[in-house]
Amino acid sequence: MTTDNLAFQSIGELGHHLERKSLSCRELVEVFLERTDRLDGQAKAYIEITANSARLAADRIDKSADIDRSKTPLLGIPFASKDLIDVAGVATTAGSRVLEGNIAQSNAYIIDRMFDAGAISLGKLNLHEFAYGATGENSRYGTATNAYDATRLAGGSSSGSASAVAFGLVPAAFGTDTGGSVRAPAALSGLVGLKPTLGRISTRGVIPFAWSLDHVGTLTRTVEDAALLFQAVAGFDPDDPMSVTETVDCEIPTGREDLAGLQVGVPRKFYFEHCDSEIGDACEHVLRFLERRGAAIREVDLPAMDHARTVSLTVQMPEAVSFHSRYLEERGDLYGRDFRAGLALGQCILAEHYVRAKRFMALYRQQTNAVLKDVDVLVTPTTPVIAPRIGTVSVKTDGLEEAAGNAITRFTTFFNMTGHPAITVPAGMHSKGLPMGVQIVGRYFCESDIFKVAAAVTGDNRFSIPVPQLQATEVRTDTRASGQSHNSGGIEPTRDAQANATS
Repeated sequence: MTTDNLAFQSIGELGHHLERKSLSCRELVEVFLERTDRLDGQAKAYIEITANSARLAADRIDKSADIDRSKTPLLGIPFASKDLIDVAGVATTAGSRVLEGNIAQSNAYIIDRMFDAGAISLGKLNLHEFAYGATGENSRYGTATNAYDATRLAGGSSSGSASAVAFGLVPAAFGTDTGGSVRAPAALSGLVGLKPTLGRISTRGVIPFAWSLDHVGTLTRTVEDAALLFQAVAGFDPDDPMSVTETVDCEIPTGREDLAGLQVGVPRKFYFEHCDSEIGDACEHVLRFLERRGAAIREVDLPAMDHARTVSLTVQMPEAVSFHSRYLEERGDLYGRDFRAGLALGQCILAEHYVRAKRFMALYRQQTNAVLKDVDVLVTPTTPVIAPRIGTVSVKTDGLEEAAGNAITRFTTFFNMTGHPAITVPAGMHSKGLPMGVQIVGRYFCESDIFKVAAAVTGDNRFSIPVPQLQATEVRTDTRASGQSHNSGGIEPTRDAQANATS
């Protein structure tokens, strides 16, 4: 088996190699470090690679006594994290010049949980500056590219997380999702992207964008891998005021679960409008598949979306200003143009507007809960477009022209305001050779339901997508293993404040 084949295997498959000792932890880590050295010049996924600490951790595991891997399925498995997430002793830059040299003093909650599970961190991943944008463009560290077409976006704001997993540089990655920043890049990059129920995974140790909307999520190759990570990091954190006490009761899905009697709601208004026809057709194929498996499909009406993006923006920007006010006076000139414009917008939003937007969010939650009393899950396309080309300012879909970032997150933003769990899985390949995704949304704390449906879909070959065909076109010139900055250049973002928000 070649190292390239190993790089695209699931966590479960990699665990079997480690359990059988056909592969050591150190050898597995080296597989991904070698690929990163070879391919990250093109992917632009990493900001910092912690190669030395990863090797040391792998060596410690290899020297330890035999461990029951059934109880520690993440033992020796590499992962990486969006560079908003603190890893002690490593810089957390948020993809910005503003925080260069900001060395984390302690681990984020999820990093501690992953280390407790025996997983190995490979480093910190690229993103749209401070998570403000759905395109993933970054003028400081370069723009992460799509593994299926390097001229196109990986999606954002968790762009490096999507690029790293899609290029086979790491088996799994963490991102954050404030308006779709895990689900959208996962869909554009052919991955599984999970946004759990709001408060299910602690955000302690994660630089915020908007506290009311921020979720920590995962990007993986399989639904089973998403469930494994969710099991490892979900749970109550008394030091996070947003954390919930609900018990985490989630089994790893097999894809063979019985779907008979499952009630699937389809909100055709808005979610199937101004959508690429092939993406819409792919979602319809998924619905017919679920119906053949015994699910009942019914149309439902979600709240009117006329003001949804405005409501989200009106909450995001004042909360962002609240966090960034500490840096604006002394380091304001270090922010990128698009984020500076967004912060200026946030300073102009009145408290009355913010409070009114929060009341809208409460109404959205109430109305969506009412819909989910009658159905178990909702199914929609994840994005209305395939991955745009890098530098695209606007896209036109079925007569609607909008900013590229707005299009990418049009179908995901609403569920950050309601806080319901949502997952995206691949729904096949577009005729232009790019992945398409379908989004599955569940009731509060019912991640098991969306895992069950998602695993059924990914278990059917009709929705599978090929591994990207990759060739190194650019040698990585710095690995950050020695502490040097990875600056591959990039495009200076030009979109306005509203177009880049709802990441």
